[in-house]
Amino acid sequence: MDINGSVAVITGGASGLGEACVRNLVNQGAKVSILDFAEERGQKVASELGDASIFCMTDITDEKNVQAAMDKTVEAFGAIHVAVNCAGVGIPAKVLGKEGPMTMDHFNKVVQINLMGTMNVVRLAAEKMVTNPPNEDGEKGVVINTASVAAFDGQVGQAAYSASKAGVAGVTLPIAREFADYGIRVMTIAPGIFDTPMLQGLPENAKDALNKMIPFPKRLGKPDEFAGLVQHIIENPMLNGEVIRLDGALRMAPK
Repeated sequence: MDINGSVAVITGGASGLGEACVRNLVNQGAKVSILDFAEERGQKVASELGDASIFCMTDITDEKNVQAAMDKTVEAFGAIHVAVNCAGVGIPAKVLGKEGPMTMDHFNKVVQINLMGTMNVVRLAAEKMVTNPPNEDGEKGVVINTASVAAFDGQVGQAAYSASKAGVAGVTLPIAREFADYGIRVMTIAPGIFDTPMLQGLPENAKDALNKMIPFPKRLGKPDEFAGLVQHIIENPMLNGEVIRLDGALRMAPK
């Protein structure tokens, strides 16, 4: 799909991986709708990008909220061609910790945001995409979700997070097969350890320890590298129904 002239919705677009995707796609000529819960930051990013971007205050777990964001995007830009799901949480908790068993409220919160929220955006974005005129390949849209290497080698304390991200990875192929009839591709990226706001509060010695875990390059991933893969997926029509690890060959230790 040609990015220039396309319209994208990006969840978690106010910071981290999502913000990098927003800025890169705008630089490539796309119009972008930022869906995020961080209103002040989201408005700031949108104002910096001018007419190429709008901000939609969005709780991705709320059906009416996401539907309103999709409608606002189509009203502003005329269509939706790309959906990138970057919103998520990674709150650690042991299944049986010092204070007793993990609460089901904790487990449910992580799954609701990371898995249910992703599915909420996928289905409502696809509803808009099917109305697009197809390109020469018959393509009408591209969906890119974010899982994690924790879906495959989750650490102690990541039961809820790993389950939610494994779910995102697991729905990739069945949705891609279903959406093939509509001309919509579905891909998932499973990033390793990236230098995002979630990690920026760590002390330097903790960051150094993380760097040493990665075979090559021995550093945290850069959000721009994630955004670069998103761009390539959009532009390469043969990428469909697959989960791509973006992790420098990292395999997480048990803890």
